[in-house]
Parts: sequence; structure tokens; C-alpha cells
Amino acid sequence: MSTVRDGDIGTFGPELPAMFDGMKLAAVATVLYIIVRCLNLRSPTAPPEVTYQDTPLSRFLLKSCPTLTKEYIPPLLWGKSGHLQTALYGKMGRVNTPTPRGVRKFLPMQDGATATFDLFEVLGDHSTGGDITMVICPGIGSHSEKNYVRTFVDHSQRQGYRCAVLNHLGALPNIELTSPRMFTYGCTWEFANMVGYIKRAFPQTLLVVVGFSLGGNIVCKFLGENQSNQDRVLCCVSVCQGYSALRAQETFLQWDQCRRLYNFLLAYNMKKIILSHRSSLFGARSSKIEDADLSRLYAATSLMQIDDSIMRKFHGYNSLKEYYERESCVHYIHNVTVPLLLVNSSDDPLVHQSLLTIPRTLSEKKPNVMFAVTQHGGHLGFFEGAVLFPQPLTWMDKVIVDYADAICHWEKNRPPC
Repeated sequence: MSTVRDGDIGTFGPELPAMFDGMKLAAVATVLYIIVRCLNLRSPTAPPEVTYQDTPLSRFLLKSCPTLTKEYIPPLLWGKSGHLQTALYGKMGRVNTPTPRGVRKFLPMQDGATATFDLFEVLGDHSTGGDITMVICPGIGSHSEKNYVRTFVDHSQRQGYRCAVLNHLGALPNIELTSPRMFTYGCTWEFANMVGYIKRAFPQTLLVVVGFSLGGNIVCKFLGENQSNQDRVLCCVSVCQGYSALRAQETFLQWDQCRRLYNFLLAYNMKKIILSHRSSLFGARSSKIEDADLSRLYAATSLMQIDDSIMRKFHGYNSLKEYYERESCVHYIHNVTVPLLLVNSSDDPLVHQSLLTIPRTLSEKKPNVMFAVTQHGGHLGFFEGAVLFPQPLTWMDKVIVDYADAICHWEKNRPPC
């Protein structure tokens, strides 16, 4: 039987503290590495990458719209993470949100539904002296009371724009549905009714069309559906849309960039909106929704499952593929002839990089289209700031108004045909 001498014990003593210190340093280094990688701190800032054809209009726009050519600088500590930009937008919307005062309008529709929108008058003269109205379509399940919409409306009012904001059918919690139907991915009926009202109520006004996320799909589809829809429209701006629901559904089931998690969260919110109107949507026996569809709705964990069991049936589509094909603006956007600015972010966790080939190809082929993609910004985030705290106005708010201002001046100074 062997014995341990005192001298043998002493040889391990000095090494143990050094070993533990090394483990602590390694743990700290690992944590710092993860933070740097997750927050993307090493990623450089840069101006947006803008794709366009070289025309007099595009040259004028780049000269007159500084936000398209200057470096976009997100908050240093977290602004280079698309996930944090998206999460902050989704949870808070904006900081120091103003409260613009508007008038709610109700528009009865032929199928018994009642569209609503909020109308906000100008708070200052436009730089051209003209009467211009922004007709705005928010993102999925959104309305005029969302913080990001309120911030943008207040900024636009102060720059001389009247604003009309569509409230998606069923999105407002205190407004009951008057027919067994709510908003869908690409239905343009409510937006068309709002635009028609604005044109009748303000015969001299010109329109700037703005769409956020799902709203971007709706406004581009609306303009491309019929040439007459572009009458009195100066330009259109679409921010963070996905262009093709059919192509997007494949990427939305992947875990890359946590898209499957976002899909689940969006489905959860959609489910809440649908079930809050269950009596209006499912109460009538004439409804196209059956008990089996409701069971699938309760069990749904993705937007595609909800669209297949509920949403496509509001308009009588026979399959999910048909619904996504018919409701996506990718089949209509090439018919848009007014100046069109398409904006996306490279680190948008909801819109896969492969979908950005659609606007890039379009801008390479059509002289009226300009495609701007930022390196950072997430989904509808685009916060700006120095180190930690973001500014109330975002890069997105500024670029839309700057682009609209430039188009207004171009049209005013352009000689008549």
C-alpha cells in the first residue's frame, strides 16, 4: 500500500489557483466572444446599398435625399443586431412616442364589412406649397394607434403632409367586425376604399403611398392591379415587405435566424386577433369556416397553418398555394409606373435574403424603381443613436419623408409635357 508524502501534496498547491484563474479568464473570454458575435459588434456601418438605373430622376433623388447616400449609424451596443432591432420595435415601437390627433372614418363596403381609417391634418406647410396626402398601410395586425405609426405620422404632419392611415380589418380591439371577414395578406379592398375617399374629399390633393411590411405588399399590389389606381399618385414607398408569400413560406419554417420562432410568435398574435372576433367570423352558419377549421386554428403553430385553415377561406381560395400566389405583389409590382422606393434590411430576421432578389432585379430593369438595402435595421427597426439610447425618429421615418419631398420637388419643377 502506497503512502503520500507531504512533499507530494505541496507540489499541487500553487498550480490549483492558477488553473482556476485560467478557467475564469476562459469563461469571461467566451462570454465576451458570444456577446460580440450575437450583437454583431464587429460589423462596420455603411450607407445603404442602392440599386437603380442611371436616369435624371435617380440622379436628382440621390442628390436630394441624403438619407439614401449617408452612412446609417445604429446604436453602438445593440443596434447592429437585427434581432434586437426587431424585438425593440415589436415590444416598444418607438421612444417618446407623440400622440397625433386624428378623425376616425368609417367606410361601409359592398360585402357588408366596414373599413376604418384615421385622418390626420397637416401641422405645417409643405416645402413645395402643395396639397399632398400620405395614404399609409401598416404591417400585419397593425393600425393607426401603434407607436411606430404614430411617430411616422407626427413627423410627416410636421413636414406638411396630410396622413390617412388604414386600420386593418379586425386589428382594432374596440371595433367590431360587421361581416365574417378580416384583413388578409394581400386584399386591397379596404385600402382602395380609403384612397377613393381621399380622392373624393380632397379633389386637389396628390398622393404619396406608403406601406410597412405586409402593408408594403398591399400597396404595391393595389397600384399594380389597375393603372387607374395610380392616378394622382406621386410615388410609392414600401418598407420591409417580402414580395412573395409563396417563396417566403419555405424560409419561414427554417430555424436559421430564428425565423421559425418568429413564425410561432406571429401566429400566436394572429390567433388572438381572430379569436377576439370569433362571434363575427364564425357565428353565422353561412360562414365558410367549419368546426374542423377551428380545431386546426387552435392547434396552429405557424402562420401557414392559420392561412390554410382560416384566412384563405375568407376569399374562397381553393388552396394555400393559390392564396399566396394571388395575394402576393410580385405578380403586380411590374405594372407600377410611378416612382417606387423599395426598402429592406440585410439583417431582417423575417425576410430571407433570397427574397431580396425580387426588388433588386426589378430595380435593374425598370427606371422608375429604386431599391435600398441597409446592412442593419432588423424588421421595421432602423433605430439610430450614439451608444445605447435610440433617437425618437428612425432612419426609416426620415428616408420616407426625404424621398417623398424629393419627388414632390421633382414634379413641381418638371416642365409640362
